[in-house]
Amino acid sequence: MRGYAVASSIVVGRFSYVAILVFVLVGCLWLEVALRTRVLARPRRLVLTILPVVLVFYLWDAYAISQGHWWFDRERILGIYLPGSVPLDEVLFFVTIPLAAILTLEAVRSVRGWPAGDEGGDGP
Repeated sequence: MRGYAVASSIVVGRFSYVAILVFVLVGCLWLEVALRTRVLARPRRLVLTILPVVLVFYLWDAYAISQGHWWFDRERILGIYLPGSVPLDEVLFFVTIPLAAILTLEAVRSVRGWPAGDEGGDGP
């Protein structure tokens, strides 16, 4: 029985980072449907918003890892590494957290009626 507990804790541990990201997505993806934020309906805009974040922080992490300033607990990540020794889990973080922030902002805008300046019309 003890061997099973150790094995299952290793498996759960490997998915810790990804599980947190799934929790974040579950907490905010419903906003797309419930409040019609249309974030996912505009993929080009979403990619143009998130891609710079991913690129900057990917390079930052790769540099920090190469210099020994930053590391990841190997028992808490999937173990899939991209160039620069950046774990896949970290790149998923760079996508998930900005997506959650955008969904949240657009949900607040939807409820409050705040303009973003991209609605078109006769503005200045």
